[in-house]
Amino acid sequence: MIKTISQVALLSGNINQEPGAMPGEGLTALQTFTYFVAAPVGIFLAISIIVWALTGDKKQKSASSSSVITSIE
Repeated sequence: MIKTISQVALLSGNINQEPGAMPGEGLTALQTFTYFVAAPVGIFLAISIIVWALTGDKKQKSASSSSVITSIE
């Protein structure tokens, strides 16, 4: 039984491979973190900051220059 489990463990890496596939080296932990955690979070924050900057409240010029057409009192 132990021999059977060890044989399955050796074959488990090749089960989902396509015919003719030549996989390269695996990613390091730092590369994995960078590609799948840091980069998406960084892109999300950059887009959020850009959207916030473009849609933020605009400063009002002054109370004397306000128009009845553009503001409700």
